[in-house]
This record gives sequence, structure tokens and C-alpha cells, in this order.
Amino acid sequence: MAKHKSADAAPETAQPLPRMKTKEYEHELRRLHGELVAMQEWVKGAGAKVCVLFEGRDTAGKGGTIKAITERVSPRTFRVIALPAPTDREKSQMYLQRYVPHLPGAGDVVIFDRSWYNRAGVERVLGFCTPEQSDQFLRLVPEVERAIVESGVILIKYWLEVSADEQTRRLEGRINDPRKVWKLSDMDLKSYSRWYDYSRARDEMFRTTDTAWAPWYVANTDDKKRGRLNVITHLLSQVPYKPLQRREVTLPKRQKADGYREPALSVRHIPTPY
Repeated sequence: MAKHKSADAAPETAQPLPRMKTKEYEHELRRLHGELVAMQEWVKGAGAKVCVLFEGRDTAGKGGTIKAITERVSPRTFRVIALPAPTDREKSQMYLQRYVPHLPGAGDVVIFDRSWYNRAGVERVLGFCTPEQSDQFLRLVPEVERAIVESGVILIKYWLEVSADEQTRRLEGRINDPRKVWKLSDMDLKSYSRWYDYSRARDEMFRTTDTAWAPWYVANTDDKKRGRLNVITHLLSQVPYKPLQRREVTLPKRQKADGYREPALSVRHIPTPY
């Protein structure tokens, strides 16, 4: 996990690691899931407020990373927010207005699957807002995020980065796999053709909104498994939770049947072909 580097930074020369094996990934993910549960219990007990934003290229793995984070924790504590396109009424409101009600309260971890940064990315590139509206957003959002942080929210912003070749491979997989066609939209195809427009929009977003109080963290996700583990490990490092103290639990004895028998109810049972 790397903190944002400017577009002018020297390229990294380290050779990429081989793709992680599934067995190794599942072993490490199991351990991290235990840590996420410990974090959850600390957040609930301390009344902490955690807000995590996920942005990135199309196909970069935001959904899979969020699923890996949330699959073993309580949805009452970890809430995932993935807002649809704004309604006409929402378009008439202050831009950030529809996001504010979803910010965390005490004991909450809120994860935005895309966020208010739509205005700096997809809306800017595909013309859903004017350049002036996007520039105004970039100018104002650092102070909005300062106010969020000063209210006691732990605000963590992730950008998931995928290479052009890997994005092509993943989109072709969506085209050719009937299980994934729902992931492929006309907007994905438009976005694919505008790779460098997105790069310029990303660079400008980093330049203006990578602040001391709300920095961007960039994760390479060409290897989805490594990317997910890196993000979860980093997320855990940003929350000052304490290890979970496991308590000794002994199951109580079940009550006696006391004459109870299963009745022959006329209900429909699911067939059991397996």
C-alpha cells in the first residue's frame, strides 16, 4: 500500500511479484477477518466513527475488495453505500448533500463504493457535470473533509489502480463469461476508450485533494488477491483498535423434549438432489 505519489514521481523499478496462490490468499484472509472482527468490536465499544472511500479505475476490484472486508463482519456495523445515479431532485441540491446523511455515527464503519469523488472522475470525464462544477468541487472538498475529520471521523481514502493491459483482460472476461455480463455497462466501454482522460482527472484529483488530514492511499490491484490483502492490512493499521479478548464459552445443556414430537405439518420441503 503506497501513499499517493505525484504524477512526476520516478517509476518504481521493482519486479512484480507472481500472482498469489488461492490457498495462501485464503489462509491470510482468514487471519485478517479475525482482525476485522476485533476492529469491529473496538469501534462499537469506543463509539468510533470510520469512513472508508473506494475509488479507482473500472475493473480495478473495488467490489471484490469491499466484499473481502465485509463478508465476516456485522452489516449492522459495516455499512456499504453504493448510491445510484442522482435523481432530478438530487441534481438540484448542493452536490454533497446526498452523501452527508450516510456519514458514520458512533459505532459505525461506513464504506463508500464510489463516493463524492464521482464529480472528479466519471462526471468530469463523461460530461455529466461542467468543468466549472468539477473545478469548484476540487476547490471546496478539502475543507469539507477537514470538517468531517474534525468531527471525529476516521476518514480513509483508497484509489485502486489497475494497468491498461489488465483492464483489457478483465473487460474481455466480462464480455465472454455469462456470469459476469451484468458487470459490463455502456459506461464501462466509454470509460475504457478514455483511459488518458481518466488519468488526467485522477492526477488533478490527487493534486488538489491529497491533504494531510485526508490523504489518498493507492493500491495496485493487477493481482486482485494481493491487492485485497494489502488494503485490509492497511485499513487495520489506520484504526487504533485493540486485539479481541476471547472469552471462555461453554454451551448450556438443552432442555429435555418433555414429550415433544415433530408434527407431520403440510409444508413444502425443498428437494434434496445433492
